[in-house]
Amino acid sequence: MKIARFFHENNETYGFVKGDKVATKNEITYQTGVPIPQGIKDFLFDGWYDEIKDQLHTLPYKENISKFKFLSPIPNPNKIICLAFNYVDHAKEQNLTSSDDPAIIFKPRTSLIGTESDIICPNFVTQLDYEVELALIIGKNCKNINEEQAKDAIFGYMILNDVSARDIQFKDKQFTRGKSFDTFAPSGPWITTADEIEDPQNLKLITKINGEIRQNSSTSKMFIKIPEIVSKLSKVMTLEKGDIISTGTPAGVMLNKPNAVFLKNGDIIEMEIEKLGNLKNTIKFVS
Repeated sequence: MKIARFFHENNETYGFVKGDKVATKNEITYQTGVPIPQGIKDFLFDGWYDEIKDQLHTLPYKENISKFKFLSPIPNPNKIICLAFNYVDHAKEQNLTSSDDPAIIFKPRTSLIGTESDIICPNFVTQLDYEVELALIIGKNCKNINEEQAKDAIFGYMILNDVSARDIQFKDKQFTRGKSFDTFAPSGPWITTADEIEDPQNLKLITKINGEIRQNSSTSKMFIKIPEIVSKLSKVMTLEKGDIISTGTPAGVMLNKPNAVFLKNGDIIEMEIEKLGNLKNTIKFVS
């Protein structure tokens, strides 16, 4: 199932996506007779989605997808955790070696935006970069879990662009500020539930800038695989329902490249992960 959060008729709501059609929250309530809650996090993680799952095949998808403005699927997550150098090819292009344990960065929730929204960047940033990443959504609170339990803790997957100001990174000699600007975590376009993704370690990832392919890789190139990521993080911190874990980016970013072409005003970033849809955003520099 593909579950999205969006604006429709001047209201924030959510629903299911199938092809180019949408079943809205109101339609889901009407068809199932279940008064599902107003907020998507309550719906996904407090039992309501499980309650209506068996009725989903009866839903009509009446609305055209073009009527909706898509938002980041998860509002106000407690944590957005991003892994660094978790792809062998990306680490190699930086003359680094991937770590056996997750090297992590936190992004603030104010960095989240949806597809088709602008990435707003202050003019003082001079080296703006992109990173296509497979992100997973935690579906249950968990602590000290093993890898088998970790698989069961994942609700679904989406695309996340870990936008990064490289000049800020180099100045600070650490990553957090350069990745924490508002709008620096486009995500979506929706959550695809884990049961629809047979092998999350074999998905193609592509980034295009103004139509030119810059990243072309596969999640098979992750160094630490997804169940191990979740298990190891759970031994550091309690993972909570709705937490976002972004699993790292493959080769092809501009970081440390000779003659690097960083993002500029008006650039269009298109990211695709196999079976998860497309994420599209435009760069807007502001004073």
